[in-house]
Amino acid sequence: MVLLLVWSLAASAQQTSLAPLAEQISPSVVNITTSTTVAGRTGPQGIVPEGSPFEDFFREFQDRNNDGNRAPRRSSALGSGFVISEDGFVVTNNHVIDGADEITIEFFSGEELPAEVVGTDPNTDIALLKVETDEPLPFVSFGDSDVARVGDWVIAMGNPLGQGFSVSAGIVSARNRALSGTYDDYIQTDAAINRGNSGGPLFNMNGEVIGVNTAILSPNGGSIGIGFSMASNVVTRVVDQLREFGETRRGWLGVRIQDVTEDVAEAMGLEKAAGALVTDVPDGPSKDAGIEAGDVIVSFAGTEVEDTRSLVRQVGNSPVGESVRVVVMRDGQTQTLKVVLGRREDAESDDPEVSEEELEDSAAQSKDMLGLTISPLNSDLREELELDSSVQGLAVTAVDEVSEAFEKGLRIGDVITEAGQQKVTTIAQLEERVQAARDAGRKSILLLVRRAGDPRFVALSLEEAEE
Repeated sequence: MVLLLVWSLAASAQQTSLAPLAEQISPSVVNITTSTTVAGRTGPQGIVPEGSPFEDFFREFQDRNNDGNRAPRRSSALGSGFVISEDGFVVTNNHVIDGADEITIEFFSGEELPAEVVGTDPNTDIALLKVETDEPLPFVSFGDSDVARVGDWVIAMGNPLGQGFSVSAGIVSARNRALSGTYDDYIQTDAAINRGNSGGPLFNMNGEVIGVNTAILSPNGGSIGIGFSMASNVVTRVVDQLREFGETRRGWLGVRIQDVTEDVAEAMGLEKAAGALVTDVPDGPSKDAGIEAGDVIVSFAGTEVEDTRSLVRQVGNSPVGESVRVVVMRDGQTQTLKVVLGRREDAESDDPEVSEEELEDSAAQSKDMLGLTISPLNSDLREELELDSSVQGLAVTAVDEVSEAFEKGLRIGDVITEAGQQKVTTIAQLEERVQAARDAGRKSILLLVRRAGDPRFVALSLEEAEE
């Protein structure tokens, strides 16, 4: 019985060879060689610290190996890509061609053609190239990455370690992986991906591209079966915009947000920890639509918002100038607001100044509560903390290191601007908000804290508040 089972599996494997599929899609996969001018070194930079007693030794060693030639030199790099149209559009990773002076595409047939950059998107590490040719090129189409299931077979193709065209097979190990980027949506696979595979395609069994091989997790630089491909449904939107505009044009809501944690949800009286909590609303689309700090965005364009990551992706995938319905939770009630999206790339990185009159200096006093020592802002504190006149609230002048406040990241110099979603500028107002939270049966109170202008909400237990 065991021998029969083994024979059956072997026969099945022969019948499901990947060779026909590999032969079909290989002509669309390309090797990419880039050439970059690297400035010549004039000393042992990066080898020993400046002023080290070994500096002269290493300079002599370097000069001897460079034969005294410190002129700029050419550096080459290898990567992969794939053709998406018969007229010569090629997709690869941005990091493959970033900074390149010359880009050469080598096709499966051995033919080589120069390529020009159409556009790049560092946020998703995608680049679109173009080669000029009189003959139609073999190309592949994108598939729907959302229908890929964990356990589905996939094929990775590319130029691993500069060894030339190569095929590896595996399965989808996981989906919706996030590494470090705002718009990350990676497919994880155990198909072998090595250096040089970057920018190459990840195919499903229909010969459709469902991912662009981008990164690996490895302690030694080689494949250990944990590779990541940017999902095709992200890539297609980027490629379409690069092809049409030469740049990306993502929607912009114009808010600062943070995740709704369990303690924040309890402090706000929410039924569940979901949605995106608005911490700040600078001048922009959301402010024009009436969204306020302290609102919880629970729905965007008819889609439920799970957390900040999902909202950022939804907004980024929306067309600039589109009017969308945004549902927020405010004071225990839902409100629907219409927001006309701006363009993310045009948004200013710095917060606009808030034009408000400075409050009169409060009496010099402080209060210990919630594990914090809190003082009203006055001229001396503003100068000490380097705060301008637009900042209003209560300054944290000490933090008990064994308190919940310290554990949750509050530090000296932080400014509490809201408590219980209402502005506070005096200790009496903060005490009133704490008592109101107790009277409402809350176990914690929500504080809006600013540090160097950046706001975030923190929920602190009322057990540490003094009666």
